[in-house]
Parts: sequence; C-alpha cells; structure tokens
Amino acid sequence: MPLPLYLLAVAVFAMGTSEFMLAGLLPDIASDLGVSVGSAGALTSAYAIGMIVGAPLTAGFARDRPGRTSLLGFVLVFSAAHVLGAVTGSFTVLFATRIVAALANAGFLAVALTTAAALVSPDRKGRALAVLLSGTTVATIAGVPGGSVLGTLLGWRAAFWAVAVLCLPAAIGILKAVPARPVPENAAGRPTLRAEFAQLRRGRLMLVMLLGALVNAATFGSFTFLAPVVTGTAGLGELWVPVVLVLFGTGSFAGVTLAGRLSDRRPGLVVAAGGPLLLLGWPALAVLAGKPAALLVLVFAQGALSFALGSTLITRVLYEAAGAPTMAGSYATVALNVGAAVGPLVAATTLGTGAGDLGPLWAAGLLVATALLVASPFREVLTTGRSDEVLR
Repeated sequence: MPLPLYLLAVAVFAMGTSEFMLAGLLPDIASDLGVSVGSAGALTSAYAIGMIVGAPLTAGFARDRPGRTSLLGFVLVFSAAHVLGAVTGSFTVLFATRIVAALANAGFLAVALTTAAALVSPDRKGRALAVLLSGTTVATIAGVPGGSVLGTLLGWRAAFWAVAVLCLPAAIGILKAVPARPVPENAAGRPTLRAEFAQLRRGRLMLVMLLGALVNAATFGSFTFLAPVVTGTAGLGELWVPVVLVLFGTGSFAGVTLAGRLSDRRPGLVVAAGGPLLLLGWPALAVLAGKPAALLVLVFAQGALSFALGSTLITRVLYEAAGAPTMAGSYATVALNVGAAVGPLVAATTLGTGAGDLGPLWAAGLLVATALLVASPFREVLTTGRSDEVLR
C-alpha cells in the first residue's frame, strides 16, 4: 500500500481518538465548566450530527480543489478547534468547537476515502479502506484509553491539547507525501455535482449504505455501554474497563485488516461467514457476560467481526458510488456516522428495561439481525463490484 495511505491513517487516528475519548472526560468537563453531565453529553451528539451533515457538505465544497489542499486544510482546522476547546472556559464555545471539529473530521474522511481509492488500483479499494480505518481501530486500542488516562492525570484539557499536537505530524505528512493533483483533472469526463447526488436514487447504493449503518449502529451502541457490563454484570473492577476496551479495539484492528484482504474479491464470503457469527455473538455475550473469561474472549471476537463486516459494507458503498467519484467518500462517511449516532441512542432505550446493563448487547443483536434480513434478498449486491444489475 502507498505511504500516503498510512499518513492519512495517522490523521484518522487523531480524529478517532477525539471522537471516542470524550466519554471518559465528560464528568470532568461538566464539573470544570459548571454544567450537568447530561448537558456535557450533548457534546457527543453535536459531534455525531456534525459528521453526518458535514460529510456531503464539505465534500461538495472540496470537490473542485486539489485533494492535498483540502486534506491539509481539514486537518489544520481540526487541530485549531481542539486548541480553542482546550483554552476556553465557556461550554457554549466548547460546544461550537465540537461542531467545527466534526465538520473538519467529516470533510477529511470524505476526501480521504476518495483519495485512498484513487491511490490504488480499482480492485484494491477494500485494502486501501482497511488501512485508512485502521487509524480508527488503533484509536480504540491506544488513543481512547490514553486520552482517558491523560485526562485523569492532567485534566481534560490536556487530552484536547494532545489531539491538537497529534494532528501536526499528520499535516506535515500530507503536505510532503500526498500527491498534488490539479483541480481540473478529468474535468471533462467528471459528473456534475447534481449528477453525483443523483446517485443516491440508486437502490443498490442506498441498500449498502443502510446495511453499513445498521451494522455500525450495533457496534457503537454496544461499545458505548460496555463499561457498565464490565463493572456490573461481570463484577470486575474499574481498572478492567480500559482492558476490555483495548481488547475490543485489538479485535477490531484484526477484523478490519483481515477484511481488507477479502472485501474486494470475496465480499460475499465476509458477509456470509461474518454476519451469522456476529449475530450469534451479541446474545452470547449478553448471556455469558457474568463469566469474566467468556466476556474477554467474546469482546475480542465481536470487535473483530463487527469491523470486518462493517468495513466490508462501507467498501461496497465506494464500489456502488463509482458514478460519484468526488462524493463517494462522503456517502461512506454518512453511513458510518449514522450508525455511530443512532446506535447509542437505540442502546440507551434498553437500559431502563428488564435487560438492564445487558440491554445494549441484545439491541446490537437485533440491529445485526435486521441488517441480515434486509440483505438476504439482495445477496448479489454484496458479492460483486459491478453496478449494472437491476436494483434501482
């Protein structure tokens, strides 16, 4: 894989750390800025909504600009938003910086996905996507626990400063290594923005976006509420929470790496094998969560299966959106983040039921079951890179 892909993954790592680390920092932020923890939780929602809305808007804004210029600009804006967030004493300003950071993250990821696909041959999009998303999985392994530890030792502002500084080597790498392409490249044959948005009327594209969103909703809904399962149902101490999160992240890295080698040529195999296993894994985790050994094994397995299946479906979005060369990355970004936003909301509704802390795990199983039921009549969409079959 080309070196620029790994440099883009560094930026994705910084952005993933920022997106996920907030959960462990909310109590300190609330106390420092004089708001309730519930109000501080709105920072997470603001970020998710900014990602969903920002992906198509920022990708459309950047489509007539060189990819390197856009990527560099988004990284610098993202870093600046964290600097301002680290020094502000106003919750309102912090809230605004999270929206700006989300817009920059969405724009970066949308352009990076398109750039990554362009840096490799057409039949290696899955492997390129796997390298890019490895930044997110490494964030769950190292970035999120590291941010939480840094916040505990030095305060939440130190975690924001760390993310801002982490963006700088990524920016230098983009400037030095990402190829500069002139704005009018392939302009004569490139679809108009209206034509690229019109691709969203294609049933095949909307189907794989929906499936990707459902699987990622299951992933993020369960991941968000793993801590109460560890300390409550499993009866482990609080120090085990980062251990379990790291296990999940390690599994996700393994899953996205393996899927990257299969999702271009054998996506049907990933879905056919991984889908049922993922479906069985969530209720199995709910039933066996009281046994620490089983919990640890299943958390790793579910992390691997979730990201293997999720990344494969997001790769299908890039294939099905081939008619929207500058907007395809934004459609993949939307699918990812609709899942990231909806999943925790769905999971949260189960916490007040008889299922208690295990409710999010059962909800995750239901979301995966829905995805598999929706997908079952359209298996050919998931097994070919062609876009000429009829499902429109």
